[in-house]
Amino acid sequence: MIDLTITPEILEKNIAFCREKKIILPTFAMMKNPETIPTAMKDQLKTIGLWDLHSANLFRITWHNEQKDSGGLFGGANHFILPPELTGCRANIIMLSGRWFPTGAHKVGATYGCLAPGLVTGQFDPQRTKAVWPSTGNYCRGGAYISALLACNAIAILPEEMSQERFEWLSKIAGQVIATPGCESNVKEIFDKCWELRNSGEDLQIFNQFDEMGNPLWHYTVTGNAIEEILSVYLKDNKRLAGYISSSGSGGTLAAGYYLKKQFPHTKIAVAEALQCPTLLQNGFGGHRIEGIGDKHVPWVHDCKQTDFVIAVDDEVPMRLLRLFNEGIGRQALIATGVEADLVNKLDLLGISGIGNMVAAIKFAKYNELTEDDYVVSIATDSMQLYGSRLTELTQERGTYSQTDIQRDLQLLESVGMDHMKELTYYDKKTIHNLKYYTWIEQQGKDVNELNDQWYDHDTYWTSTFDQVEQIDQLITQFNDRVGLLKD
Repeated sequence: MIDLTITPEILEKNIAFCREKKIILPTFAMMKNPETIPTAMKDQLKTIGLWDLHSANLFRITWHNEQKDSGGLFGGANHFILPPELTGCRANIIMLSGRWFPTGAHKVGATYGCLAPGLVTGQFDPQRTKAVWPSTGNYCRGGAYISALLACNAIAILPEEMSQERFEWLSKIAGQVIATPGCESNVKEIFDKCWELRNSGEDLQIFNQFDEMGNPLWHYTVTGNAIEEILSVYLKDNKRLAGYISSSGSGGTLAAGYYLKKQFPHTKIAVAEALQCPTLLQNGFGGHRIEGIGDKHVPWVHDCKQTDFVIAVDDEVPMRLLRLFNEGIGRQALIATGVEADLVNKLDLLGISGIGNMVAAIKFAKYNELTEDDYVVSIATDSMQLYGSRLTELTQERGTYSQTDIQRDLQLLESVGMDHMKELTYYDKKTIHNLKYYTWIEQQGKDVNELNDQWYDHDTYWTSTFDQVEQIDQLITQFNDRVGLLKD
C-alpha cells in the first residue's frame, strides 16, 4: 500500500508553500470527471496553453481535455477507432489518445499519482528535496513537468538513445538531465544511476515508476474510468469488450485493465513487448526501437496474475508503419485502399509505442477470431509530436519514401498475424511473476514476503492499494482547504 502517514511539520510547510505559490491540487475524482473542477480553475485554463508552466495545468491531468493547444477546457475522453479497413481484423480497436495531456503524453498522470500523496502527507518537501524521475522516456518528462508546476527541483533520468525531442524539451524544464548508457531496454542502467544518487548524500527522493504504486493507482482509477465511459457508447446491441492491450513498460498502464476486468469479467489483458527483447515471452533480452516501453525485467507494479496474453511485436513493423502513416504519399495510398480520409489524417496521434500497441491489438484480435461484435482497447501513449526527428532519421537511413516502400508496408500491415504470442496458463503467469525476484529482491532490496503477498495474498494486496484513492482524495481536499485559495 501507499504510505499515507502524516509528517506534520513538513505538511505545514507544504501548505504555506502552496499558498504562497498559488497552487491548488486536483483530486482523482476531478481527473476522472473534470466537470467537478472548480469554475475558477476553468476560467484560468481559458487563457493558458496546454504545455504552459502554470500550476492550473495540474487540472489538465485528464483524458478529457479539449483538443486545443491553448485555452481548451473539457469534453469526452479522447480516443479514436481503428476499423477493419485499416487493421485487417474484423474487430474494432479503440485507441485512447495521450496527445492532449500536458507534455503530449499520459505519463504526466502517473507522475502526479506518485508525487501528490507525498505532498499532502508531508512525506515530500518540495522546498528542500529534489524529485528524481527515472524513466525510458515520457515518465521523466511528466515528472519534470509536474515538478516545475509545483516549483520544486527535478532530476530526469533516461537512456541516451531516446529521441532528440525528449532531450531538447527536458533541458529547458528539468534542473538536471542524466543520460544513461544504452537504448529503450537498458533499464538496469537507470536503476544503477538511482543507487548512485541515493548514495551521494544529496537530499532527494526517487519516484521510480516501476515500483511506485501511485503509478498503477492513477491508471486504475483515471484511465480505467475513461475507458469505461467510452465503452458505454459502443457496447450496445450485444457488442462486447474482448481485450485490453498495453505495453509492459512500467506496468502502470496495465492497471486500467485490472479495473476493466472488474467491470467486464470476460475481458482478457494482453501485454505487448518488443520481439527484440522478449522478456515476458522468452525470459529474453536485447535492444529495440519501440520507445517508451522498457524491458529486461518485470515491473514491481505489474500484477502478473491478471495477465492473460503476452504478444511480441517486431520493432521493424512500427518503424515502417510510422512512415506509411505520416508520409504524404503513404496517407494517400491508405485512402486509396478504402480507409476514411478523416481517420488517415488522425494517424499522427499514434507515436511509435502506440503503433506497437495497435499491432499487438491486431494480433490479439486475429488469434481470438474476434468479430464485428467485439471491441479491443489499447493506448496511444503519445503522438508524432515527439518523433519528428525519427522520420528524418529514417529518410536518411533508407532514402526518400517511395511507391515501392508503400506497397511493401501495406502488405506488411495486411500480413500481421499470430506469430510470437502466447496465451498464458496459471503457471506461465507464475513464471513471469517469479522473474521479479532477480530484479527487485536481489538487486533493489525489496522484501521477498511482499513479493509472495502479490501472488498468494493477491486480492488483498492489490485491492487494498487501489482502494486507497478515496483516502488520498480526502487528504488532497483537506490540503486545499487549508491552503485556502479555493475560498478566494
